Amino acid sequence: MSAKPKDMEALFVFFNEIGIIAQLSGNAFEKAMPDGMTLAQFSVLNHLCRLGDGWTPHRIARAMQVTKGAMTGTLKHLEGKGLVVITPDATDGRAKRVHITDEGRAMRNACVGSMAPMMQELLTEFQPSDIAGALPVLAAVRAWLDQRRS
Repeated sequence: MSAKPKDMEALFVFFNEIGIIAQLSGNAFEKAMPDGMTLAQFSVLNHLCRLGDGWTPHRIARAMQVTKGAMTGTLKHLEGKGLVVITPDATDGRAKRVHITDEGRAMRNACVGSMAPMMQELLTEFQPSDIAGALPVLAAVRAWLDQRRS
């Protein structure tokens, strides 16, 4: 079954809107974050808080879809700020493991908190139920795309 042109156009507009939202929200978030935190640094802290720590830099880079070199730079900044600790892997001396510190968890929470004013303002314009209603579709599309990435 071939997709109709209007369905293809709607799908393009859907992804275009997501991209624009990601760009605008990312810029707003980065401006609001404390202590010179970047979106890349926050993303790593958030990832480790959500999914647990002890990941290799390579696995984090793959999850974030960035190069290992880019992730190495981000992790060095986080380690320099005392937000993560990078240790040798106990089973593979060549590999390393990344662990979030208590300070890293606190920074992640401070970053989330820094967005509270914008989120409060957003809730004056949009009903929480409308936002919640969009989540299942967004989560399903994310999962579908995640299963197909290389």
